[in-house]
Amino acid sequence: MKSLLALCVVWTVAVLSVSGTEEQKLNNCNEVRAAYSSKGFNVNDVPSKGINGVPLKVCPQGYSCCTVEMEEKLSQQSHTEIKAPVSKLSTSIQSTFKQRHDHFDKFFRELLKNAEISLDSMFVKTYGMMYVQNSELFKNFFQSLTQYYVSGSAAVNLDSMLSEFWADLLERMFRLVNVQYEFSDTYMDCVSRHTEELQPFGDVPRKLRIQLTRSFIAARTFVRGLALMPEVANKVSTVSASPSCVRAAMKMLYCPYCSGQVALKPCQNYCLNVMRGCLANQADLDTEWNNFLDAMHSLAERLEGPFNFESVMDPIDVKISDAIMNMQENSMQVSQKVFQGCGTPKISAGFRSKRSVKESTFTSRFRPYSPEARPTTAAGTSLDRLTIEVKKKLKHAKKFWSTLPETVCVSEGIAAGDECWNGTAKSRYESDVIGSGLANQISNPDVDVDITKPDIVIRSQIAVLKEMTSRLKAAHSGVDITAESDDDGSGDESGSSCDGPNCDMYFSVPPTSDKEQGGKAAGGSEVAGSPRVNSVQSNNSAGVTSRGSMALALCGLALALLASRLR
Repeated sequence: MKSLLALCVVWTVAVLSVSGTEEQKLNNCNEVRAAYSSKGFNVNDVPSKGINGVPLKVCPQGYSCCTVEMEEKLSQQSHTEIKAPVSKLSTSIQSTFKQRHDHFDKFFRELLKNAEISLDSMFVKTYGMMYVQNSELFKNFFQSLTQYYVSGSAAVNLDSMLSEFWADLLERMFRLVNVQYEFSDTYMDCVSRHTEELQPFGDVPRKLRIQLTRSFIAARTFVRGLALMPEVANKVSTVSASPSCVRAAMKMLYCPYCSGQVALKPCQNYCLNVMRGCLANQADLDTEWNNFLDAMHSLAERLEGPFNFESVMDPIDVKISDAIMNMQENSMQVSQKVFQGCGTPKISAGFRSKRSVKESTFTSRFRPYSPEARPTTAAGTSLDRLTIEVKKKLKHAKKFWSTLPETVCVSEGIAAGDECWNGTAKSRYESDVIGSGLANQISNPDVDVDITKPDIVIRSQIAVLKEMTSRLKAAHSGVDITAESDDDGSGDESGSSCDGPNCDMYFSVPPTSDKEQGGKAAGGSEVAGSPRVNSVQSNNSAGVTSRGSMALALCGLALALLASRLR
């Protein structure tokens, strides 16, 4: 009995000494008051010395420099601070690819404009009034190319447009080289029907059709891909985190304040688990994001090589003039074939003399410009330079979403060693770092994540990336897949369980209600039909004062029993 009594006394003294130490440690909260005030909060919210922390809902409930009101305000602050680095990274990638999109789009549009200006200038000098009188044909040609670049085959059937251009050009030239004849509309319809058989422009129309089709499909699809990246990043950045995420962030960032350890930083692995839990849905975007980037990189290489938009558009005036020259040189043979197939036309009533033929016939020959007279490079750059730069950016953007936690958890506010905040005390963080993605969060020790409810916005963006990847791969093969609508159908709702006014923010503030541990019955067993959520054990330890009181009570009981036995 004496040994029992001695053991009880030793235990009581030990517990009370720890209690006294912690109470003495929190005898004043001056450092907490200064740190709390530096965040913009009212210093009067902070007690002058440690108080009973039992009412606290997130942080340990021993002696504390925090009140419930402080805990709520620091939850707001943790929401802001955990959102900031993610928003900064997302904004950076949006800005990077918005700039690349603008550079490419401006370059392609200026190439089209420069090509039109170059052709107009060249043809005025080469063909004079004959070109001026027919210039609307070429103007319409470039307008159609621009419209196709902007809207694709939904607006312009490129094959049909090119066929009509060459047929129209043949009709005009055929009249000019046979000015002495009179042609009815029916006769010219016959000429147009034989365009492919006659091949009046040589092989130029066939080659140009292939070159224009491939380069335009590649260019416009690549630009659309560049435009999509900021759109996806922007929508994903608006996804709200669950209340349990912000609860975990509060515990990680500000519970050290409550124990008076304002300079104590979270352990790095602790930070990784919290952030991987908070960004689990975003990490699931990574696979399709990487597939999309690979497809963009492959198409960029096509733009550098066989589908080079610049190498097609820059000399297009020369190519069309080559076709015209071919028609001039073979005009007699072409005319004879037409006369054989469509019949000999009537002599024009207005035909009077050889002089009229000379003045009206399209006899001008092409005279190429010297290199220094060619237009300057579009947008002050070249396609090769643009693609080299964008390929580097595409490579750097890979694994962006899955590595966000690592990027966030290397900041100055995180400790890499063992002298750090592990969620309960200043000590080594013992839990294993879990993997990225929603499925892995079932074993997350620090954040409750419902793995059965993927976020709606994230899933819709995964579908958008898949569709765009298919279009990029098709463009890589020279095939145009024009979507019925450019609307990505991402929707405005997030799959997170946030209904309050803060849902439009990246992170929402956790509720301070004791009902947060949903899915558990009062007795602690799981409610039937409740979602499957990984369980995070509460680290809210009983206060040291409470432990001391319990020790005294137990010892008192033991002494009472001992006294009765002695009597």
